[in-house]
Amino acid sequence: MQSEQAISRTQNAQEKGWEPMIVAFLCNWCSYAGADLAGVSRIQYPPNVRIIRVPCSGRINPVFLLRALQNGADGVLVSGCHPGDCHYISGNLAARRKFALTKELMQYVGIEPERVQFTWVSASEGGRFAAIIEKVVEQVRKLGPNKKLVKSYDS
Repeated sequence: MQSEQAISRTQNAQEKGWEPMIVAFLCNWCSYAGADLAGVSRIQYPPNVRIIRVPCSGRINPVFLLRALQNGADGVLVSGCHPGDCHYISGNLAARRKFALTKELMQYVGIEPERVQFTWVSASEGGRFAAIIEKVVEQVRKLGPNKKLVKSYDS
């Protein structure tokens, strides 16, 4: 039943020309630099992502992820340094723990956990960054528009 609803939602969105909007929280030292490398190398990736640079992925409060979804994002990406390469020693490991709990919470409250993704990208991986963005956009496109958590301003 749920898969039929998801298929219907996706078909309706595609008919209207809908494109997913992704908010990406990127670590300043590695992931943001990887995104910058993708840009200066002219590596093409979907324009559906809005990047927010943060000092460390470990400093991202899980509420930020839920707020992004609540304010209209269809998906969220968190990307940090590879394990062992964090400029703040273990910030990315703290982020990984927070991320796992956040996905469980989302599943518990009925939001598709696939709407939030977590990756590691180093400063020298511009191509990898572009590939990850393409993958996340495609996964969120399959889920359809985010309607479950979005605020309604009608009242």
